[in-house]
Amino acid sequence: MALTSEEVLGWSRVGVLLLGMGWAAWMDHKARRVSNEHWLVWVKPAVFIWCLELLARGADWTVFLTASAIVAYASMAVIGRPTVKDILAGNREDILVSMWYLVSFVGVAFGMVKYSDVDLLDLLLGEATGMVALYWTTLSGLLVIFVIDLGWRLRLIHGGADAKALMWVAILIPNWSTMPVITDYNRDIILQLPPAISLLMWGGLTFLLIPVVLVIRNLVQGNVKSLGDLRMFWHSTVMDLDKVQQSHVWLLTSMIEMPDGQMSVYHRTRAPRRTPSEQELSEQLATLQDNNIEEVWVSYKLPLLVFLFPVIIPMAVFGDITVIILQIIGL
Repeated sequence: MALTSEEVLGWSRVGVLLLGMGWAAWMDHKARRVSNEHWLVWVKPAVFIWCLELLARGADWTVFLTASAIVAYASMAVIGRPTVKDILAGNREDILVSMWYLVSFVGVAFGMVKYSDVDLLDLLLGEATGMVALYWTTLSGLLVIFVIDLGWRLRLIHGGADAKALMWVAILIPNWSTMPVITDYNRDIILQLPPAISLLMWGGLTFLLIPVVLVIRNLVQGNVKSLGDLRMFWHSTVMDLDKVQQSHVWLLTSMIEMPDGQMSVYHRTRAPRRTPSEQELSEQLATLQDNNIEEVWVSYKLPLLVFLFPVIIPMAVFGDITVIILQIIGL
């Protein structure tokens, strides 16, 4: 059976998502950093597919400029915001970006006026149709970008690469109608999380497997040697002291001075709030080495993108994870 144009665009989105996120996850795993150039490259196919979809659906100029506003908002995380000082100084890039913001804002404003005659309940229940539904569905992408940006600023999303990746997903897959879902779990459900937020939820689910993996690993490797190790074996593991400096880990073992003046080994159960500098880490390792400590407890720095990449497939198969959870608990 031949695919429809919507299905072709939808599966193209899934393909781009797998390639772009897979590449980003690999870079984040190897270097704990994803360059801005990566997102500048991969946003191009995302915008291209979105434009094709809007053309196929006969979108007017306000819808296109509203989509442009979403991309403009997300771009602030990558290229920054233009400043008044640079604009007055004649900085060409800042002037062009400012014009982009202005034109996009005009499209959003005109769209709000043009499609203001709509019932909010119809929008929420998916009963609105035509260009009205397309405009407000597109505009909802601004809210998704805002939530991701706010989560980043409040440190609920720790890594800049994580926030940029989720913004990119919000542009690539603006809503569930743009992504093919193989099963019918979501077919009768109206209110769902946006795909970008749902992907984050899917990734969070995989984090629940980390304690299980660490417990098994520590038991197999014989790292649990005392009752005190039971505090550590479910969220950290043991590593040779000489490997810590070259590994992406937080050092949890340190030396503390007891009331009687003796030095004692202490294992923190939580990673430090601030990642120590190379010099600070070297000093900590030197102190441990001076006290003949050969093995230490460490907590791995696990990049979120590594967990987001593999859950793309189950999201494409089952859709929004919250729908599945609600069905499991009978709601």
